[in-house]
Amino acid sequence: MRITSKGQVTIPQEIRENAGFLPGSEVRFVHRNGRVFLELVSKPATRGQRLVAALRGSLKKHTRFTTDELLALTRGEN
Repeated sequence: MRITSKGQVTIPQEIRENAGFLPGSEVRFVHRNGRVFLELVSKPATRGQRLVAALRGSLKKHTRFTTDELLALTRGEN
């Protein structure tokens, strides 16, 4: 395995899977006792988590209803 001129290296698929390194994972390099380790900092957010984060707080900007009124509307209550 070689390091590219940009300092990049490909982590073999089996190692990525065993370590839980998914696309979008946050990793860091740690230097200990003359060795370098790659550690998983955090896994990427799921699609649902990204959607909720994007929508969080947006309803307040676009409506004048209270939470209870919105819940009644979604349930078909008048």
